[in-house]
Amino acid sequence: MYEFDRHAEFIGQDDTYLMHTYGRLPVEFVSGRGAVLTDSEGREYLDFLGGIGSVSLGHCHPALVAAVQEQAGRLWQVGNYYYVENRNELARDLSDILSATTDEAGHITGSTGETWKTFFANSGAEANEGAIKLARRWGERTLGGATGIITAKKSFHGRTLATLSATGQEAFHQSFLPLPAGFEAVPLNDLAALEEAVAHPSDQCGPVCAVMLECVQGEGGVWPVTKEYLQGVSRLCHERGLVLVVDEVQAGIFRCGAPFAYQLFDVVPDIVSMAKGIGGGFPMGAFAARDEVAALFGPGDHGSTFGGNALASVVGRAVIETLVGEHVGGHVIATGAHLTQALATLPHVSEVRGRGLMRAAQFDAPIATELVEQGLSAGLVLNHIGDSILRFLPPLVVTDEQVDAMASRLRGLIEGLA
Repeated sequence: MYEFDRHAEFIGQDDTYLMHTYGRLPVEFVSGRGAVLTDSEGREYLDFLGGIGSVSLGHCHPALVAAVQEQAGRLWQVGNYYYVENRNELARDLSDILSATTDEAGHITGSTGETWKTFFANSGAEANEGAIKLARRWGERTLGGATGIITAKKSFHGRTLATLSATGQEAFHQSFLPLPAGFEAVPLNDLAALEEAVAHPSDQCGPVCAVMLECVQGEGGVWPVTKEYLQGVSRLCHERGLVLVVDEVQAGIFRCGAPFAYQLFDVVPDIVSMAKGIGGGFPMGAFAARDEVAALFGPGDHGSTFGGNALASVVGRAVIETLVGEHVGGHVIATGAHLTQALATLPHVSEVRGRGLMRAAQFDAPIATELVEQGLSAGLVLNHIGDSILRFLPPLVVTDEQVDAMASRLRGLIEGLA
């Protein structure tokens, strides 16, 4: 059984000084390198959660460390009333990868030529809030005041009131009613249900201005869209004049192999939200829109005190340029396939799903929670969604050898439960 020498002290401090919004595991991490974490007692762990999918370059990547150290000694924050060094360059880098075309191996092959404009925030929920506002501005200006947004069941878009309302999981809604109106969730990969919701929206939703989807639903259990479905949604939005909002907070920034997951499905959305991997673990979020849609926002329509400040901008730029320069997309696709094969051979795994290094192992027994807890004793940082799903979001630099080591240790844990 895993033992945490400072367990009682830390539990007591948590109980006294912090709101009890997380069920913490008994470990304190103090350093990391790549896909390895070290705790306060000197024990090492293979990290297959990656800061909940945010540590894209791995822990303490030299390029990111150097960028933070250099900028921290110069300037952190002045506010968005002024021009900020590296912010424009980061927005340009994002426009380049948002408009990229890719092959099946994750390599960037060209560009659509589209220019994207970005608003910088601090988190995924903020990014999605901004995307919702911009979608509703589109409805106001082009669709006679339509404000409704169709989302998917099992989706997750954040924990603010509006993004909770957009989230298609009623378990997250309890105790926080009434939520803002204007949303309706339909089953994922059911184009007929989506078409019906657009044509005949519920009273709670109202006339529709947008469809908002994740290409791979992370918090819902790692459920991917099908190519046929997302292309059908894109056609429907185009025919109806709706905006297509793609939530890439978890699936984007090379997590699925391509710069953004939607590029694997040959569609071009109108608004894209992002966070997590964009900062490599530094708090950062953004939403971007095609020029035609972005032009609907003017001064005062949206804002953020810290969004895109000097420190965040240099961090984001280092992350994006390193991911592109090191051709991480191809590595993610290859290593993700290796991870899938390794997980599929484990006892009690009935299905492995996802894309790239965003995967889920579905178990035929309710053992996922216990595997996460016991994983610490085996030097594994794991994550479960419910009692029968393990979710894997390792740093994008994880190696095949580390995948094999994780799978071997996980096999031992599973067999020990039998």
